[in-house]
Amino acid sequence: MPYLGSEDTVRDLRRALSNPNVQSDQLRYRNTILKVIRLMSQGVDVSGLFSEMVKACATVDIVQKKLVYVFLCSYATLNPELSLLVINTLRKDCQDPNPMVRSLALRNMTNLRLQSLVEYVEQPLTAGLRDRAACVRRVAVLGWAKLHNLQPKSEIDAAVVNELYSLLRDPDPVVMVNCLRALEEILKEEGGVAINKPITHHLLNRLKECDVWSQSEVLRILQRYRPQSEDELFDILSLLDASLISPHPPVMAATLSLFLSLCSGLPAVSLAALERVRGPLLAACGSVSREMRFTALCHIQLLLRSLPGLMGAHYKRFFCGYAEPAYIKQRKMQVLVELVNDENVAMLLDELKGYCTDVNADTAQAAISAIGRIGRSYSDRCLEILTGLLGLKQDHITSAVVQTMRDLVWVCPQCSDTVCLALEGCEEMLPDSQGKQALLWSLGVYGDRVSSAPYTLEVFIDGVRSEASLGVKMELLTSTVRLFLCRPAETQDMLGRLLHYCIDEETDMCVRDQALLYYRLLHCGIEETRKVLQGRRSDPSLGVLIGRPAEPVSHWERSFNTLEPLWQSTINTESANRGSPEHVTFDPKINLSDTLSSGQFDKVHSDSTSQSAESLEDVLASTAVVPLSLSPAISPEEFEDLWLRRLCSAAEQGVEEGEEEDYVCVTEHVQCPAIPHCSPQSLQAAMQLVNIQTLAFTPPNTLPWRVYLYTHTQEAPTSDKPGSTLILGELLYTGEANQKGGLGDGDDTDETEDREEKQKEESLSGLGRWDLTRKNNEEPVKVTLKQQPRDDKAVRGFLSILTTVLRTLSSERD
Repeated sequence: MPYLGSEDTVRDLRRALSNPNVQSDQLRYRNTILKVIRLMSQGVDVSGLFSEMVKACATVDIVQKKLVYVFLCSYATLNPELSLLVINTLRKDCQDPNPMVRSLALRNMTNLRLQSLVEYVEQPLTAGLRDRAACVRRVAVLGWAKLHNLQPKSEIDAAVVNELYSLLRDPDPVVMVNCLRALEEILKEEGGVAINKPITHHLLNRLKECDVWSQSEVLRILQRYRPQSEDELFDILSLLDASLISPHPPVMAATLSLFLSLCSGLPAVSLAALERVRGPLLAACGSVSREMRFTALCHIQLLLRSLPGLMGAHYKRFFCGYAEPAYIKQRKMQVLVELVNDENVAMLLDELKGYCTDVNADTAQAAISAIGRIGRSYSDRCLEILTGLLGLKQDHITSAVVQTMRDLVWVCPQCSDTVCLALEGCEEMLPDSQGKQALLWSLGVYGDRVSSAPYTLEVFIDGVRSEASLGVKMELLTSTVRLFLCRPAETQDMLGRLLHYCIDEETDMCVRDQALLYYRLLHCGIEETRKVLQGRRSDPSLGVLIGRPAEPVSHWERSFNTLEPLWQSTINTESANRGSPEHVTFDPKINLSDTLSSGQFDKVHSDSTSQSAESLEDVLASTAVVPLSLSPAISPEEFEDLWLRRLCSAAEQGVEEGEEEDYVCVTEHVQCPAIPHCSPQSLQAAMQLVNIQTLAFTPPNTLPWRVYLYTHTQEAPTSDKPGSTLILGELLYTGEANQKGGLGDGDDTDETEDREEKQKEESLSGLGRWDLTRKNNEEPVKVTLKQQPRDDKAVRGFLSILTTVLRTLSSERD
């Protein structure tokens, strides 16, 4: 927004620029122009002085020319017609004997960025490619790239491309690198500059003449070249050896990336190259630049995936400094966890223990989490530290310790006795929802070992009306029912009060439906409830921290020297923040090929007969096959656009199941006759338990009955498999069999109303019986899935999870 009073200021400047007395005094004239530039940088609209500034560019003063050219390039698009007046002056300056003036004129001629001036710019640029001064050739080469960017649809001049290729052998290294950049831009649609053997060896031999960023650019472009023989490969590696230990981190990283690309078939050579860069990476970790330190730490984490002991002898280099920012401290702690062994575990734990009391709460919680990860292999030492931290009586530390103990006991069940003793009296120091959920889960699973578990839960139940967290309420329901199974006399009364509140007074549908689910489950019998809720207390598929197998370099080679390591330290797992380890998605280390075998998958087809329903425990356990996530969320408009786009694509192909290279559509039939009669709230709650989001559904007993849903699968990305895929789904029930059999909608509607009224009456009376009836329906539900990008294993796993959920809900209706 222009400043107040700018019109008077611009008027005074126009008068001064047009004053012959000012124009005759070179110093006064330059100072006036300087005032114009200063006002322009402050946001004042000085475009009205364009014609006066055009006259001012006709001078021999280089400083004045630069100032005027800055103004003209800024306002040329607003005054395209007046910009033609400056072309003659610029073309004249291109013939100036001073190479600085010539390069300045060429640069600003292309910076005007007006298509109407292209015909006047081509001839000076062509002459500039052959100029005797290197600074002019540098500007001319980049000028052709700017010209192509201004007219990307124009035909490429073969003569200009040949001239640029010839300039790759220019004696000036900057001209050579500028040619590479210009050819990459001009030939982008053709795959970029063509790299052959002569060009490759020429660039490698001249690599030492280039500056740091030019070397990085050359090494990046050379990754497209593949040696024709093994002898040529080792000749190239010999030329790159000096750059591999360069003191400049960008050059070292680009060289290692090229090394790994060339040696993809020679794992021994790749590992030797990783050993060579240990020194430069450690030096980068001590750089003055915080950004450089953080980047080096992220790339060290990549290297440790293939060489876990690479930095083992230098673990002290990753100790945190007091003045370091929190994000660097947290990344260093992640590296320290990777370097733990029997020799240094005591020193590392002492160091991490000191970070637990850091003034930054995030850093303190990250340190406690790091101790918990080490505890998977050295549980006794870590539990001693964690128990001592509870004595500090600080809210954020207590919350982090409780969460860490919950995760630790899930992986190491032998720690349960110590954890149960430590949890006594922690409920008063847990202000955040995550800590409360962790404590509630521990009390529900190990409530028979914690003497004060019923009294602690009663405190939460008495305050459930004032609890704002949805996750805490849902975890409280689960923990109370679990504790009721092992200590019924102490828990029966509080369980009844909790279910009464959640069913009758709670406004959130997820909490209400979960309470109804447990209510019905309890009337199925204690043994049935025990099968569902008292499942495994630990996860045998999680491996220990120390001694895990090294990954091949090919798993992370493509992400090295990119931005990916900076944000992807681990796979982001979404668990709806419910505080239970059973809900956390992870990448299992056990072989799951048997789980998704074709024999089990055939059970999904429509020809299969009705089978016994699986328990809810199996539903939750099946999510370990394919980690599912609700993030990123998709709006109904985006879902409709994606669904219809793929539908049209399949219709144009004339096939029922459209398959593309990066897209797949699968149609199956599931025998679950009671699903169309389920309430939308129950269906949505059941889907959310396994991280499947329902977007839209028709009311129950309405034909045709449809449900639209989606989810994301998240696994570790590999060279042949994407890390995350989007799955869209439709459940369709037409009810044609019922219509032929003479079943009327009115009877179903009356039956549904009677059933809902009965549910309400029995929920008010306490633990009653749900006597639900429905008519048999033998028609299957059609399941249509659309996935992008394609991952057949993820589709099969998701279909198995979805089928399990549908059959479980159908059996409950029965």
